Order: sequence, then structure tokens, then C-alpha cells
Amino acid sequence: MIGPTKKAIGIFGGSFDPPHKGHLTISKISLKKLNLKKIYWIVAKKNPFKKITFFNINRRIKKCKDLTKKIKKIEVKFLDKLVKSSNTIDIVRYLAKKNRNTKFFLIIGSDNLINFHKWKSWKHLVKISQLVVFPRRGFDKKAKKSVITKYLKQNKIMFIKSKKIDISSSQLRKNYLS
Repeated sequence: MIGPTKKAIGIFGGSFDPPHKGHLTISKISLKKLNLKKIYWIVAKKNPFKKITFFNINRRIKKCKDLTKKIKKIEVKFLDKLVKSSNTIDIVRYLAKKNRNTKFFLIIGSDNLINFHKWKSWKHLVKISQLVVFPRRGFDKKAKKSVITKYLKQNKIMFIKSKKIDISSSQLRKNYLS
């Protein structure tokens, strides 16, 4: 639990290409379990680890806003132009400057934890935010043996126990094309 002088904000970033109910479920669980004041859905123009996006940025932002419009504690943001980066560390640094006395919870799936050590300035990122990991089918065992899990102390990484959400943007794109 966080102290009375700190507010808690979740950061849930990605290309959201496209956003789906799984993203929404993770957000609802995070709001409740972490007692967050709000969650920022940070829509990236492009994932630094992927070559292209399926939907353009404006369509993805609109889809995110449509999906989250009934939940006031979820705020969709596009910060790439303002921050001049899609890298999570740059986004979190920017948000930290704008939100003093805030504890940030970086929300990711276990699939992302496996390669988290390849993220720009990941060691600094885990110093300025609490890492929160949600289960993803087929990735949990590998994630718990990852470089990051071995590196971090238990209090800097939080594995959320929840039903595995059996939906992914990759699968939705495949369905869209078929």
C-alpha cells in the first residue's frame, strides 16, 4: 500500500493495435487490486520492437477512447510527439515530472517480461516505477525465469494472479485479415 502523500497511477502502454476487452479487463483488475487513482493508456505510434502497425495511430487512439469511455479512471494518451519518443522510460520520466508525489505502476504482460531486459534503460525504469505483470497463456513459466525476475527483488516486481485473458491484438489482426 502506498502512503497518504502519494497517489498511485498505472501506466499501461503499447501500440494497442487494436485495443480489446483483454486490455480493459487488465485495467479494471489493476484499478481495484492496486488501488489506483487512474490508469494512463499510453498509445505508442510504433512499438520499438515491431516493424509496422496494422491500424494507423489516429484509428488506434479512437478505438482506445471508444473502448474506455465508460471508465472515468482510464485516460488515453498519445505522448510520442510531445516526448519525442515511444520508449517507455522516456514516457515515464515525462509523466514523473508532471506528476510529483506519484507512485507509478508499470503494467505489462508476462510475454513482455521475457524481453524486458532489452528495453531502453530498463534498470532505471524499475527504479522509478513498480513493475506489475499479468499472466499470458504460454509465457508465465518463461517470464518467472527471465533475466528481470532474477535481477529484481520481490518488492519491485508484482505478479498479479488472475484468469489468463485469452485474447490478443495479434489474433484479432489475423481474424481481421481472414
